[in-house]
Amino acid sequence: MTDKIKVGVSSCLLGNKVRYDGGHKHDRYITDILGRYFDFLPVCPEVECGLSIPRETMHLAGEIENPRLVTTKTGIDHTSRMIDFCKRRVKELEKENLCAFIFKKDSPSSGLYRVKVFGKAGQSQKKGRGMFAAALVDNFPLLPVEEEGRLHDAPLRENFIEKVFCYKRWQDFLNSAPDYKKLIDFHARHKLQLMAHSPKHLSQMGKLVAAGKKVPKQELLDNYQASLLEAMDLKATVKKNVNVLYHIMGYFKKLISADEKAEMIRLIENYHGQTVPLVVPLTLVNHFIRKYDIGYLKNQHYLEPHPAELMLRNHV
Repeated sequence: MTDKIKVGVSSCLLGNKVRYDGGHKHDRYITDILGRYFDFLPVCPEVECGLSIPRETMHLAGEIENPRLVTTKTGIDHTSRMIDFCKRRVKELEKENLCAFIFKKDSPSSGLYRVKVFGKAGQSQKKGRGMFAAALVDNFPLLPVEEEGRLHDAPLRENFIEKVFCYKRWQDFLNSAPDYKKLIDFHARHKLQLMAHSPKHLSQMGKLVAAGKKVPKQELLDNYQASLLEAMDLKATVKKNVNVLYHIMGYFKKLISADEKAEMIRLIENYHGQTVPLVVPLTLVNHFIRKYDIGYLKNQHYLEPHPAELMLRNHV
């Protein structure tokens, strides 16, 4: 994967001064770390729908499932303006081949989770979703999405970025004139990664691929895509990673010495007890794979689902 991955992002997170007070919410992790691998497409719904900088603050009001966007002091209703913008912008984004979107938390336009919605009496419930975020998710239900605040939680960050890279590989696969043989190969390379996220989905997808010749091509690809991204949405827990590590060990347990086997088990169990991160047993696993030249494992994306320079598995 040599090209940068195209990712939409709330404009203020890139340091653009588009917020209501003329400021920004520059997130250095996004620009300085993820920016090495992601090509960002900034979106600021408020500015792009025609509101000024600076501007009066706004919030969501009314029904949680169908809120209005109103200014906090003067009560000016910008709902129709924002709805029109959202319809237009999501259609434009269909042409951008995005592989993910990172939203600004708590924003009445871009917040993805737990956005405040105010009722008639002025009380609020943190159960809403920003209007643009809701429109984008509705239009791109399979697209990996996250909020910038949650990217500072190590397991959530690793899961999201792993899903983005997987989604990019799938998009590249779809652009490669895919056929049944290529799908078998794609599935084979992702087996351990799928096992770490959802053994149930792995089993279902194996049956889907096995019966693939009996299914129209587009239907097969659509069904596989839905299952793939559903599986990647589920977190790779410590317990599931331990299962994968022991599964991998089965490929070389007869090749390694008793001492090497004991060391491998010790590191896996240390990871299981969360005294060392995942990268520790995986380092030894990769050593044995190279030493004994185990071709099947060399091709598994589980072992390097994202660039090692991101050091994501140093913290999970």
